[in-house]
Amino acid sequence: MVAIRSAHPEELVFLADIGFRAWERAMLPIGESRAMVENARSAFQNFTRSSPLTITVVESHGRPMGWAARETLDERISDFWIDPDHLRKGYGSALLSAVEEAIRHAGYEETRLETHARNREAVQFFKSNGFGIQWLSVVYNPKLDRDMETVGMAKRLVQNERLTYGPGGMF
Repeated sequence: MVAIRSAHPEELVFLADIGFRAWERAMLPIGESRAMVENARSAFQNFTRSSPLTITVVESHGRPMGWAARETLDERISDFWIDPDHLRKGYGSALLSAVEEAIRHAGYEETRLETHARNREAVQFFKSNGFGIQWLSVVYNPKLDRDMETVGMAKRLVQNERLTYGPGGMF
């Protein structure tokens, strides 16, 4: 049984581990240095400990399978991590749907996120869930202390009514 809920204080170390292992898998195509790995491990531990109220968890039978965060509780999804041992089982789609609903409920009409450009799995996942690529750039990542090829993606959450004549219009 899949459930979506807020993070619990007693599981923050476990959530950091899920995020780190998912990040490690995503970083394989670009290579990682020892310093980069240690920076990432530390960043995940610091983030989950300092921002538990921004974390949404997807679980199955009481066990977390992944998590997402909105660091500033706005329309931007800052983190999205599914346990690499449990990919392609619907957890990511369930989590994304719940996060999008929370964003819509907060009054935002669009959601945004960023990922590294060579993370083809993530880019394809978000594209298949209605996101479009908005930009591609090299962006400095302070958590990793490194420039990263980054892709910005967005998805419209609210459809505007067409107030025109003709096919699809109201009149």
